[in-house]
Amino acid sequence: MRTRARGRLLELLVILLVVLGARSLAHADALGLLTGTIASGGVPARVSVVCGAVARAAVTDARGAFSIAGLPPTTCLVTASAPGFAAGATQVTIAAGGTATVSLTLRRAPAPADTKPKDRPKTEAVAPAVAPMPSAPPPPSRKRAFDGRAVGPAKPRMLVQQPGPRQQDPGSNTEAYDRIDENPFHRVTASPLSTFSVDVDTASYANTRRFLAGGTLPPKDAVRLEEMINYFAYAYPAPARGEPFSITTDVTTSPWNTNNKLVRIGLAASAIAAAQVPPRNLVFLLDVSGSMNEPTKLPLLKQAMDLLVANLRPEDKIAIVTYAGNAGLALPATSGKHKDVIRDAMFRLEPGGSTNGAAGIQLAYAIAEANQTQGSIDRVILATDGDFNVGTTSQGDLTRLIEQERDKGVALTVLGFGMGNYKDGTIEKLADRGNGNYAYIDTLHEARKVLVKEAGATLVTVAKDVKLQVEFNPATVAGYRLIGYENRMLRDQDFNDDKKDAGDIGAGHTVTALYEIVPAGQPVPGATVDALTYQRPAGAAASGDLMTVKIRYKAPQGATSKLLSRAVGATSVPLAQAPADLRWATAIASFGMMLRDAPNRGQLTWAQVLAMAKGALGADAEGYRAEAVRLIETASRLKPVVAAAP
Repeated sequence: MRTRARGRLLELLVILLVVLGARSLAHADALGLLTGTIASGGVPARVSVVCGAVARAAVTDARGAFSIAGLPPTTCLVTASAPGFAAGATQVTIAAGGTATVSLTLRRAPAPADTKPKDRPKTEAVAPAVAPMPSAPPPPSRKRAFDGRAVGPAKPRMLVQQPGPRQQDPGSNTEAYDRIDENPFHRVTASPLSTFSVDVDTASYANTRRFLAGGTLPPKDAVRLEEMINYFAYAYPAPARGEPFSITTDVTTSPWNTNNKLVRIGLAASAIAAAQVPPRNLVFLLDVSGSMNEPTKLPLLKQAMDLLVANLRPEDKIAIVTYAGNAGLALPATSGKHKDVIRDAMFRLEPGGSTNGAAGIQLAYAIAEANQTQGSIDRVILATDGDFNVGTTSQGDLTRLIEQERDKGVALTVLGFGMGNYKDGTIEKLADRGNGNYAYIDTLHEARKVLVKEAGATLVTVAKDVKLQVEFNPATVAGYRLIGYENRMLRDQDFNDDKKDAGDIGAGHTVTALYEIVPAGQPVPGATVDALTYQRPAGAAASGDLMTVKIRYKAPQGATSKLLSRAVGATSVPLAQAPADLRWATAIASFGMMLRDAPNRGQLTWAQVLAMAKGALGADAEGYRAEAVRLIETASRLKPVVAAAP
């Protein structure tokens, strides 16, 4: 009797699974596909395309093509936008199980007029708003999820386009940036060693772009030169077999002081094929506090996550932890094959409350650790404007909390969003202490760059605690200064200390550093120590080298560092004959120095910076360098903002 009951129960279970499976297949068959192309001369291969009715988005490839799958039957306003171009839109109907195709042409937007100081409020941080969206038809009723459960009617979703200029009340701006005291020149006879940690963050460039798009020069302390330079990829040679990265060095003439030289040090990590990326165990820690209730914050964050979700594999897992007044679990660890479930949890998030970041951090790390598997990529991805105001709020306590968690094998990526109350200094410190990286998301294009295109570099670590130490030859070098990396400087004795934390390098990533060199016999600008009387470069003259570059690094799971070394000869080429990548890095360094009004920029002009950048575009398949040229043009027309009188 009991056996017959069990058999009947199994039959009912099989019938239920068949019914649910048929319902899922029927639902899948009812979903449509939107494809298309965006055409126009000069449009970069990073056009945002949004299907307005369901708030689904995509970014075009190098040919201008895009596709958005899994769309319910609807009438959709398709909108395309790109930096420097007027948005284009067209109406299209998505049929059940059908494919709709659209073609749009974008027109270049008129160049912004010169902005005078009287046209803007007297504040240092005027930020952009979001361009209004064209009207779209109301969203359709929600379908049932793949497992048959009702998910209710869809809430209207904010669609995010490219930022446009906006005036902002000076009293409402509470953005915070840590002060940067630029690296001075050092006399080699007094300080022959320069030691620093690598930095693979790129947030400063994207944040600078946000200010310029809004018609305002960025605050000086928002411009970190190393992040400006390292925003771009460089064509360094692949590493030798068995090495985690290659080392490239070259020497050219400084454009702002032709008596000096520039030395470039470039590292390139081994790339990894998509099929070889280990399973990803990702926990998104999302700030849903009231301060995130702006179009460039939580709504843009949802669009950014949607791009990542589209590229998840079945072996990947994603969880969502939210925090406002308290931390909560919005989505337990879920396989990448259940994209509808992930999106449903993601798009249901609404902002509200104060910001208790510490509680969310603790919960997110606990979930990441609980889902670790052998060889998995374990990462917490914190998305926030950095405005922590409840619970543990001090930078010191927050960074100590992060340091405790990183030793358990879970790294931290921090994505910054928004404006007005943005806390750059806090966010940067969290990423640095969490063995992770820091990016600023100002557009859907940047989200695609960080979360899709460069996911290997930002998530798969190939070398950790990477430190560089340069020893200068006093026979050929009188003085030097490191361009940027001010908050990454280390003591010379830290180089051989394996307990000292430093930056990590991800798969396929490049790292670039520039030194300005004063040749022997030339005066050292601003050197605070007199030349030493009794020190002589005994034995140094014979080599003729400028310097020796030493690199220490650890394997991703290692505890003991390894050493690489490379001598840099004195052979120099004129800047005009230097490789395009070196000229581009020099142009971007010059761009940053102009934005910072750097004291060591000499007689450098905007016209020189623009000419250097235009002459070093190279292949530029993704259009990032062309976009930078447009930003340089914009910055050259803007006037410094005059601070309000006290």
